[in-house]
Amino acid sequence: MGTRRTTRGGIAAASALAAAALIVTGCSAGTTPEGDATEGAAENSPVTLSVATSQNEQTPNYYCGVELLKERLESADIGFTVELYPASQLGPDADRFPQVQAGDIDIDLQGASALSATFEPIGVVDAAYAFDNVDHAFKWIDEGSADLFGQFQEATGVHIVDGWFFGNRTFTTKDVEVHSPDDLAGVPIRFPNSPQFLANAEALGVTNPVSVAVEEVYTALQQGIAVGQENPIVATRSSSYDEVLNTAVLNDHNVGIHWILVSGKTYEKLSEEQTALLEKTIHEIRPENAACVDEATEEILDEYRENSAFTVIEQDDIDMDAFITKAETYFEGYFTGDALAAYQAIRAMAG
Repeated sequence: MGTRRTTRGGIAAASALAAAALIVTGCSAGTTPEGDATEGAAENSPVTLSVATSQNEQTPNYYCGVELLKERLESADIGFTVELYPASQLGPDADRFPQVQAGDIDIDLQGASALSATFEPIGVVDAAYAFDNVDHAFKWIDEGSADLFGQFQEATGVHIVDGWFFGNRTFTTKDVEVHSPDDLAGVPIRFPNSPQFLANAEALGVTNPVSVAVEEVYTALQQGIAVGQENPIVATRSSSYDEVLNTAVLNDHNVGIHWILVSGKTYEKLSEEQTALLEKTIHEIRPENAACVDEATEEILDEYRENSAFTVIEQDDIDMDAFITKAETYFEGYFTGDALAAYQAIRAMAG
């Protein structure tokens, strides 16, 4: 798994340092503006927080993420009750975001491409190979995200407090071995139906993307409508796509991040102490979650490697430079204006 774009060893340690730095500096990535803090409740009144996500209970961002958030907020005994709604119980991403804006959902986990339907510039962070690895993504969150997140909050009324690692998105196929972008030409690969992910398909050499809804992916793979899909390994497993597919391509073309959204309406009902604990807890979970995702990913990959019916194409057998160069060249021409500036700023922070 070792390439110049992948960092597996030391994720937990590096991320823990980043989280500690956030706490010391006042959680700069998701700092609540003073106006929100002063408008909040003066004392710790009982408050019930709803937390929604499209992920099911079998994914690390659930059992090493929102479950930890619930446990720690409630155990602090300062008035929190946390209700969890996994597996899109409150609707798909697009339907949930307006509920977050209205304050009907307090906290949500969403990807940038989904959010870009409401605030287009945020989609840049989901560009293929925008981030070298998870540490690069966390560095950008801590040191480079303030302007973009501030614009997002101003436009939507929703705060991005932090981002939790979802896993590196990779290709998984049925009998299609991929070693370079050329191997993807004409192959029907399922991509989420958003402008940014469809741009990623083109940037990676996929000339025949299939954009079925997430609820239809398994059936599309069974019926051969698509012969592959792209997702973090943990999501491929939790959705049982590996029951149909038999080839994992570890090209890690996207550092998957779930952005932790908190409604501006929610801040209005929290005391200063509750606000501080909520943000501190979200930040502290980040490195634990990343380590959990990494461990779960390796366990699944080891199962694949030991299965004679499954093929794992390691990065040493992939022309990573071809993928990276193709994507960077594409996005330098695809993005314009503020989006291009944001993309270039992300790339400039690469290690």
